Amino acid sequence: MVTSLSHITRSLQILGLATTGAMTISCGLVNDALVENGMSAAANDQIMLVRKQPESFGYQRLDMQSRVFPDLGFFVTKKGLPDFMAETHNRERHYFILYYLADREAFACRSRVGQRGAMEFAGPYPITKGEYRLLSDFRKDPSRQLARL
Repeated sequence: MVTSLSHITRSLQILGLATTGAMTISCGLVNDALVENGMSAAANDQIMLVRKQPESFGYQRLDMQSRVFPDLGFFVTKKGLPDFMAETHNRERHYFILYYLADREAFACRSRVGQRGAMEFAGPYPITKGEYRLLSDFRKDPSRQLARL
């Protein structure tokens, strides 16, 4: 997980100010928020390998986002688990690209403004030879760092 030192320090300061009783009650909520914020920061503008076994960061992220955006979960249930997922966002929307290498296609998804949890989908779009080669090579050796979007 990628988290900045200042973010961790600030979070620890906030926890230090809490009373023992409140900290015991809220620790799970704070921990969940820290994990979500850290995962969000690490996932933004990234292409992530989605693999169930052994579980990849991309799989964890897709699972988390499928709970936030049920339409995304429904799409993945119908289409199947993608090989890769790209994610980015701005103030108003979340954007995802789901890559399916076997079919050499990708689908674009974006959240709907004003409709919490709803998504719009477009595609399939063909994956270029260059994208296919890059993603296939990365899937074979996930220890390689994949370029930022």
